[in-house]
Amino acid sequence: MNRRDILKAGVAAGAIGLAPRLASAQATYAPTPKGWRTYVLVARIEPAAGATRAWIPLPTFDAADWQRAGNVTWTGNAKLAERVKDPKYGAEMLRVEWAADQQSPVVEVTAQVQAQDRALVPGQGNAAPLSDVERKLNLAATELLPTDGLVKETAEDIVKGKKDDVAKARALYEWVVENTFRNPKTLGCGVGDITTMIRTGNLNGKCADLNALFVGLARSVGLPARDVYGIRVVPSQFGFKALGAGSENVTKAQHCRAEVWLSGSGWTPVDPADVRKVVLEEPPGNLAMADPKVLAARKALFGSWEGNWVAFNTAHDVKLPGSKEAAIPFLMYPQAENKSGFLDSLDPDKFKYRITARELTS
Repeated sequence: MNRRDILKAGVAAGAIGLAPRLASAQATYAPTPKGWRTYVLVARIEPAAGATRAWIPLPTFDAADWQRAGNVTWTGNAKLAERVKDPKYGAEMLRVEWAADQQSPVVEVTAQVQAQDRALVPGQGNAAPLSDVERKLNLAATELLPTDGLVKETAEDIVKGKKDDVAKARALYEWVVENTFRNPKTLGCGVGDITTMIRTGNLNGKCADLNALFVGLARSVGLPARDVYGIRVVPSQFGFKALGAGSENVTKAQHCRAEVWLSGSGWTPVDPADVRKVVLEEPPGNLAMADPKVLAARKALFGSWEGNWVAFNTAHDVKLPGSKEAAIPFLMYPQAENKSGFLDSLDPDKFKYRITARELTS
């Protein structure tokens, strides 16, 4: 069986059980910048199992048109608590250390951040050129995002005949939307091992898999692209339950988005993973690709996204400062370690941590 047959087989297998359902009502999903919204996030970390170190990602990513970082404070009983940055990507985190005999270690981090909707016309605008340093960084391969071999071969097939970067980016986006599916059994947001996904034809997972696939494919054909790791904070203003936080408890609301750099529009929002989330999870569930809700999300999520989500960073292969362990693929969840290694960041009840978010309206 050749590679294309494997891809087709994987997609067919993933589609089993997805009974098409058509909604009769029209759907609207049209994010448009119309003012800044202010959010307060509180992360309370009380690590179990003798943990003596923790790293908490901070929503301090700055983007002039859609996110403004605010004040960050913390309390607790740690012997050390300091804001540090990943040297390569600038991902900011609070690094915490407790004494070895500290009973009931705890740290509570409060961060304020502003965000707003984004809406760009891909390839149009007056964005400043991307610097050589930024271009190199966002075209580079990472541990789980190779830009050669099967990844490059697949991407070149997808963009064949496309004459400009916008057309190439659009082709890659549509291909990921058409050929992947969201797997509810995937732990957390996934891992992002795109070579394995392509080689096996199992083009499934969650946002850190599906959007990473777009990013890796884009980089392999010369389009700077990046994953943006963050968290949903409030419900969708358009009523899409799948695309917003369900309550103030956002402990499991992490979401990875993507951006591709295009001349004119600059860093342009792209989120094929959320299209597949709408297909699977938007009530009544298992929607057809022709459902108005899916069509609305698919149209909007190439060039826009809703400001009910905030970004932590764009970092890959993060070596946590002071950790004895190997680098982690990305920093989107609180991390902690004891003498045996990392605690399970995807099991907040055992770890233990809780994240809440609320909007300031006054």
